[in-house]
Amino acid sequence: MKRKEEGTDKRMGKPLRIILKTIGAIAALIVLFMAIVFTVNIISNKSELGKIKPYGQLVPVDGKKMNVLIQGSGDETIVLLPGAGTPAPGLDFKPLIDELSPFYKMVVVEPFGYGLSDETDKERSTENIVSEVHEALQQLNIKRYVLMGHSIAGIYSLSYVNKYPNEVIAFAGIDSSVPTQGGMDAELPLKTLAFLQKSGLLRLVNSLNDPYASSAFDDQTKEQMLMLANKVGNNATLLNEMKHISSNFREAQKLKFPETFPVILLVQADNKGVKNWIPLHEEQAKESKYGKVMTLEGGHYLHHTRSKEIAENFRKYMDEIKK
Repeated sequence: MKRKEEGTDKRMGKPLRIILKTIGAIAALIVLFMAIVFTVNIISNKSELGKIKPYGQLVPVDGKKMNVLIQGSGDETIVLLPGAGTPAPGLDFKPLIDELSPFYKMVVVEPFGYGLSDETDKERSTENIVSEVHEALQQLNIKRYVLMGHSIAGIYSLSYVNKYPNEVIAFAGIDSSVPTQGGMDAELPLKTLAFLQKSGLLRLVNSLNDPYASSAFDDQTKEQMLMLANKVGNNATLLNEMKHISSNFREAQKLKFPETFPVILLVQADNKGVKNWIPLHEEQAKESKYGKVMTLEGGHYLHHTRSKEIAENFRKYMDEIKK
């Protein structure tokens, strides 16, 4: 009886050993894969630093350097502010800058943590971000301007307009966020996002998914933006901004655009990710008697594919409110 039990144990033990060896082999392959991804990321980061071409100018702000790109020499100025996490705003807005710079002085501000700007340890509250952008414009002696903002810049611009009402002429939102949109109180996986960046997995994801595939950017610009995406993606400053998203949206709910302040919102026509996207913008536009909503077909980054229409509608709107 004892020998029979021993034989059964041996027969059961063999499959178990095979399973354990297979698990061990898979674990070893995962460790090897991660080691390769990590090493390639470090080597690539060092290599790409010398390939990233400067653009714009570095402006002293709060003891650090903030990158600002200026193009065009029109009598009126438009200040462009990016959506959350846009790796290289000065390049990302290029299609729109090319459309508007013959008529306006275009100023793209890259907040701390974005593009070629320094990072910062200061909390990414709306108040701090707005104050820093304003300081950059003051350093450049830019006193009167239109704010044009993409995505979350709609939240920052709302605060900006209320804080500096004598400087901002109008606000133009490019699929801009509104304070009452849903889902902004969700807890974000910040540790996971940090791991993706530090491990090199973010670089791998970027290499497998070209976010600019359907855009009109030339190959050189795409290459520069992808290198900057690998450099700044999920850095500590941007992660801190994500940490403050919920509180920044809550604070914005206390604010409205002034009653006689010009507001044009150029909105994605079919946003399936946010409920009531267009009605939310129509409600915000009603805060001003000059408020206007226009819908455009395209993705969230409307300025990648609809810059011509954005420029035309914006210029027409500005001419109308001057009459």
